[in-house]
Amino acid sequence: MRLSTAHSYEAAIANLQRRQSEMAESQLQLSSGKRVNRASDDPTAAARAERALALEARSTASQRAVEASRNAMQLGESALGDAGELLQQAREKLVAAGNATYSDAERRSLALALRETRKQLFAIANRPDGAGGYLFAGQGSSSPPFVDTPGGVEFRGTGGQIDVASGESLPVTLDGPATWLQARTGNGVFETRALTQNGSAWIDSGRVSDPTALSGGAYTVDFSVSGGVTTYTVLRDGNPTALSDVPYESGRAIEVEGLSFTISGAPADGDGFAIAPSSATLNVFAVLDAAAAALETPLLNSGQISQVVNSSLRDVDAVLGRLQQQRALAGETLNRIDGIESRLAALKLGAQTERSNAEDLDMVEAISRFQNQQSGYDAALKSYAMVQRLSLFDHIG
Repeated sequence: MRLSTAHSYEAAIANLQRRQSEMAESQLQLSSGKRVNRASDDPTAAARAERALALEARSTASQRAVEASRNAMQLGESALGDAGELLQQAREKLVAAGNATYSDAERRSLALALRETRKQLFAIANRPDGAGGYLFAGQGSSSPPFVDTPGGVEFRGTGGQIDVASGESLPVTLDGPATWLQARTGNGVFETRALTQNGSAWIDSGRVSDPTALSGGAYTVDFSVSGGVTTYTVLRDGNPTALSDVPYESGRAIEVEGLSFTISGAPADGDGFAIAPSSATLNVFAVLDAAAAALETPLLNSGQISQVVNSSLRDVDAVLGRLQQQRALAGETLNRIDGIESRLAALKLGAQTERSNAEDLDMVEAISRFQNQQSGYDAALKSYAMVQRLSLFDHIG
């Protein structure tokens, strides 16, 4: 077979170019650390890597959302802890107000302390979240959500909470009205209060003696004093009950249709007390306002002071319990976030591993292959140099 010099040149150059291309591809892989740099390198592996990359990006976005919820819940839990400490201090002041030796001036000083506590609680309710919003803004508010009006504190916004935009239902705000304005009145089932209190009698918070007998009605206890004998009559929704003209004994429990409560002290003729079903309308700020106003009232008798202290302590305990409940929800959310973060981290690691398996380069194998390619290229280059000398003019002379 006859081989021309031109054909030898072309074959040698083609071999050099092919080996250069292979070396350039290997150098690209070594410098990038990836076996698949273009979809054409390995379409199947590129598709696997793309799916893994999308999953990794979703996991990263979810982690950012979870971190935003964690930050909000940590701040909210801390705020509720601060509020709980303030209410405990308010409770101590109310207990002190029940001291029979205190004067009106001393009770007024306690009332002033309660009003200062109320101001601090109001500031906590409007505490910002550090991201342009407010911790207790519910479903969002561009201004402080709680407004102090002459009629009391109002929530200007929409109740509820905002959840992060991810696959997990995690809040980034707390429900302001549910936290601060919607504790249950009374003992949670019914509420006792004084209607007319000219004597020294007062009523306690009461308790449920028979849940099956509850009627859900509103009751009044009316006292009558005649000839030195004190009797009471219990009405339900204005209608007589079985308790009519019953002789009164201080400190003895009165039971009616599953309810039990105690009235102590000496009632005056015409005094009355009310028992109404509990409702979720107890306001943290209104509780402290009412307690402070009552303590500022001069010349209260022992029964009126006992009533103020007992009712105020009951209401403070109710709103404190509500705050503790909301704090527990924030803590439970933080516990759930820990679990979610672990799952997201595992998911992200799995996606990274899948992507690495699909497109990453085996460096040991790649270096060995590059060295072989380099040796082949050197041999091809020497071969080309020898072919280049195959000229008739090199042999003339």
